[in-house]
Amino acid sequence: MTTDTPTDVFEEHRPLLLGVAYRMLGRVADAEDVVQDAWLRWAGADRSDVREPRAYLVRITTRLAIDRLRQIKARGETYVGPWLPEPYVTAYEDTVPDTAERALLADSVSLAVLVVLESLSPLERAVFVLREAFGYPYAEIAALLDRGEPAVRQMAGRARKHVDERRSRYDVDPVQRRDLTERFLAAAEEGDLTGLMALLAPDVRLVGDSGGKSRAPLRILRSADKVGRFLIGAAEKRGPMSFRMLEVNGGPAILAMDGDRPDSVFQLDVLDGRVQSVYIIRNPDKLRSFTADA
Repeated sequence: MTTDTPTDVFEEHRPLLLGVAYRMLGRVADAEDVVQDAWLRWAGADRSDVREPRAYLVRITTRLAIDRLRQIKARGETYVGPWLPEPYVTAYEDTVPDTAERALLADSVSLAVLVVLESLSPLERAVFVLREAFGYPYAEIAALLDRGEPAVRQMAGRARKHVDERRSRYDVDPVQRRDLTERFLAAAEEGDLTGLMALLAPDVRLVGDSGGKSRAPLRILRSADKVGRFLIGAAEKRGPMSFRMLEVNGGPAILAMDGDRPDSVFQLDVLDGRVQSVYIIRNPDKLRSFTADA
């Protein structure tokens, strides 16, 4: 006989629910709101017929996330400059011992994948997240979404093809990415353009997300020369900052602090030992959860 309270059961599944909601929305605050709404539904529900709380909670959370995503798309809000997901602090290296599982989780929450997921329909995104990130069987996804299994399989195939065709390729080896990230930061800080250029792929791109609320390129920069010169110039113009390595969206990243204020989060995509993409998130609305001790 179990003595778990409704709160105990919900808290046990909270990390999973937040992971589903964040991958669906790419926004931490919206994901937390969805999970809170799921808690209210769970707390007020008649749970006497609930035999599998995990499936019940994932069902509620997924549907709430679909509704929230549809509302966001319906508003048709315009965003100033390139859009990147709100950075999401993860700890897969410490909490997920299995290397294959860790790589799968890291890939499904990566900035590159989440950007592509923005172009899927809400239902396609839900199917992709449940199938690719959490390994749900097609039959179970169909039950969660009240759809036929053949339709779910079709959506999964379309979504997988869409993501594979549009996302950039990169290595997920955290050791290599961390090493290259540290060398990248050192070269940029020292104003070493030659050293920095040696780390960049010829067709590297830089994606800066400011939302029009801080300084960052309003277009994607492409080529090692443009990206390298921009980074060196930006480092020369700004004042003193402190830097901290942390795991964001499944991979190593740099948190830049201006005193006690988070200034930016940097992350690199790496392939064959060279930097393929540089992501810089400077929108202050997306950095509120970061502190010097993050």
